[in-house]
Amino acid sequence: MSLPDSFNRAPTLAIFCKVVDNYGDIGICWRLARQLWREHGVRVHLWVDDLRSFRHICPEVDPNAAAQEVEGVQVIHWRDQEGSFLPDEVADIVIEFFAVDIPPGYVAAMAQRSPRPVWFNLEGLTAEEWVEGCHRLPSMHPRLKLTKHFFFPGFTAKTGGLIHEAGLEEARAAFQSDPAAMAGFLARFGVTAPEMDALKVSLFCYPHAPVAELLRAWSEGTRPVTCLVPEGVASEAVQAFIGAAATAGSSATRGALTLRVLPFVPQPDYDRLLWACDLNFVRGEDSFVRAQWAGRPFVWHIYPQDENLHHKKLRAFLGRYAGGDALEHFSLGWNGAQPIPSMPAAWQELHTALPQLAVRAEEWREEVLAHGDLATNLLDFARALRLASENPV
Repeated sequence: MSLPDSFNRAPTLAIFCKVVDNYGDIGICWRLARQLWREHGVRVHLWVDDLRSFRHICPEVDPNAAAQEVEGVQVIHWRDQEGSFLPDEVADIVIEFFAVDIPPGYVAAMAQRSPRPVWFNLEGLTAEEWVEGCHRLPSMHPRLKLTKHFFFPGFTAKTGGLIHEAGLEEARAAFQSDPAAMAGFLARFGVTAPEMDALKVSLFCYPHAPVAELLRAWSEGTRPVTCLVPEGVASEAVQAFIGAAATAGSSATRGALTLRVLPFVPQPDYDRLLWACDLNFVRGEDSFVRAQWAGRPFVWHIYPQDENLHHKKLRAFLGRYAGGDALEHFSLGWNGAQPIPSMPAAWQELHTALPQLAVRAEEWREEVLAHGDLATNLLDFARALRLASENPV
């Protein structure tokens, strides 16, 4: 990308991330940080308050290190809001993820820096229409000469797009067109040849999902199902089904269902898991986005919010995605937005619609890709803001 004079050197960028959703928040920030470094040469400092959760998706992280370099990214343990900073310690671009409070000392140094940094609030993903009017809006600091801009990921040309790395499409297509590669990958987790022939489902959800009812419907059904669930997810229902501790490597077969508990894997392997399955249950934001790039049918378990605001966000996405009545009915029931009178009936309706949903998944992937990727869109906007500041009208 072409950069103004002040960006002739590789720009620096700081991301401030507080882990609220265990893996989703850091998952998004880590993907973005790696892409900015690998594809754009941006020198990234990633400030994270929970390195132990980070390590679940990136085993190279040392949870005890105050500062470390991981895959070219400088990772800093964000312990508190204390500390003073010099202006030359401030990055060219500063990103607060989902409106976290940056340490006051860092903000003060931002105001003293020349030129002042480009400052973004990278917001959470939603399909609601109002974000198109708020994307890129400025917000003046109440005391300092600083302006922050809101940057919304999204599904339309009037938003910032989604995180999508270069080469992802080619890697996915090659993997999904190679049955031996998919079988070899799943064999690492104990999946056998007969289990490969079953309907393969990955299950990632929050604890309040009606997992026990779904496992029962699968086990009592007529079609074999292989369910792959990460360790610690829906642990009570999984443990009850297995009849033992739900630790990585444990498994059980009851009726038509074989359930296997997987260890948490690095992000590239999680992508492959989504690619290898016929249906993916995902949660939050990071796995939700990766399921869309997988080109497979998926069910989203949205992060719960007060006053059931998440149900409004869920309906907004379902309205854009337009996967059909079966997906809408199951998704609303899975998220507690409406009752599920009969889980076996709800599952049968969704199962029957899977071929149609597979077609829609591929169409949707291409539609969203047409709007570009979030990292490139964000850097382009940063460049425009810097040019405007250096050449005021």
